[in-house]
Amino acid sequence: MHRTLTEHARCLYGDEFRQTPACGQEHREHYFVEELTFADADTILSMLRELCPNLVDGRLPVWIRNLAYRLVLLQRPDEPALLREAAQNLWLHGPDWDDIAAELTKRAEELEAR
Repeated sequence: MHRTLTEHARCLYGDEFRQTPACGQEHREHYFVEELTFADADTILSMLRELCPNLVDGRLPVWIRNLAYRLVLLQRPDEPALLREAAQNLWLHGPDWDDIAAELTKRAEELEAR
C-alpha cells in the first residue's frame, strides 16, 4: 500500500526527478483516481508540486493535472494564487482550455480587488 498520494502517483506514472520506488503492487489507474478524488487540497497540492514543480515538467498525464487542480479549486475556491496556478497549468497544456484559464485569472483578479 502506498503511504501517500504522491507515492501512489510516482509508482503509477513515474517521476522525472526521483527514482520510481519498487513496491510490488499491481497498479490500476482507477484506484489512484479514487484516492485523488477524496484527497484534501494540501495532499493534492503536495503531489502536484513534488511531481511537477515547474508546471511544464513531470510525468503526470495532463488530464490528471487538470482533475487535480479542479479538485483543489473546489475545496479552495477563493484563493487567487491557486486560481492563477490552475490557469497557468491550463494555458501550458491547452489551447482547449484557454477560455477556462482566462475565467480563472479573471476570478483571481476580482478576488484581489475586493
